Amino acid sequence: MRSARTLRQVQVAVTVQRSLHHQHPPARSAGIVGAPFSKGQVRARGQAPRALVRCAVKDYGNLTFEDMSRDEPLGLLKSVRAVGAANQKLSQAVRAVKEDGHTAVVLGGDHSLAIGSIHGHSAAVGELSVVWVDAHADINTPLTTCTGNIHGQPVSYLLHELRSKVPVLPNFSWLKPCVSAADVVFIGLRDVDPAEHYILKMLGVKTFSMSEVDQLGVARVMEETCDYLSARGKKPIHLSYDIDAIDPSVAPATGTPVVGGLTYREGVYITEHLCQTGLLSAVDLVEVNPLRGQTEEDVRSTVSTAIDLLLGCFGRVREGNHLPDYRLPKP
Repeated sequence: MRSARTLRQVQVAVTVQRSLHHQHPPARSAGIVGAPFSKGQVRARGQAPRALVRCAVKDYGNLTFEDMSRDEPLGLLKSVRAVGAANQKLSQAVRAVKEDGHTAVVLGGDHSLAIGSIHGHSAAVGELSVVWVDAHADINTPLTTCTGNIHGQPVSYLLHELRSKVPVLPNFSWLKPCVSAADVVFIGLRDVDPAEHYILKMLGVKTFSMSEVDQLGVARVMEETCDYLSARGKKPIHLSYDIDAIDPSVAPATGTPVVGGLTYREGVYITEHLCQTGLLSAVDLVEVNPLRGQTEEDVRSTVSTAIDLLLGCFGRVREGNHLPDYRLPKP
């Protein structure tokens, strides 16, 4: 059943490549890196790149990660060495994609991978704006986490302002913070730990919880997001999109679903709006986990939603597209 399910996902995902080659205006060049790594989250499985890896203009393939059999917890923290090593490898891969001139697309895997993805992006292009679309803030530090799962901590590793709050960890010596808190916007929050709430308020991070999305509407949220970021300069945008930002009625095949999320239309609108800025430079699409789907329809709905999010990032609009040189046939 599982192998058949994966085959069908790949067959669906092939349509993305065809769509990316038929955008108007033409889609920017995309470089896909598959990162089937999920040790930042307990009991997760790195299956999603198998389902989505065909959606590249240039496919850099799936990274392979060392299996660290002796990676004992460090206090409460789980799989620290594996997460550190995997993100270093991913950082190098994303940097290479950007230096080749492509928009980087990272398919996870869990959200701990944003550490390496954003670090590699910054190493290639300099200062970034980050739009973090997620049900969760993922800004716990190693000392405030309740679970020890690093997929709930990546933002704290990346922020200059929290450098003194993150202890020295094995296999993380390569990492230096690369993002300022004022250059980050969160969208879709609805499950935030008390320590995370304190950190967000302490740093004055721009956030749009689901309450703000409900109150303002997603169009106003995106207008305010882009106005806020552009006021600090037109920096390349890194979109880090956790599929659990979407309501589980639409995208249930994920590790930590939370009810009350973005609708399909709201989720796609976010990607369309960011694409239209001309500044979207890298995309993470993470936490798609086919093994967490209870039915074939759960998996199909989650994967197809993820594909549509990616297509929105590369210029597909719901009003339709046509090639620039298209002409009506003559009788």
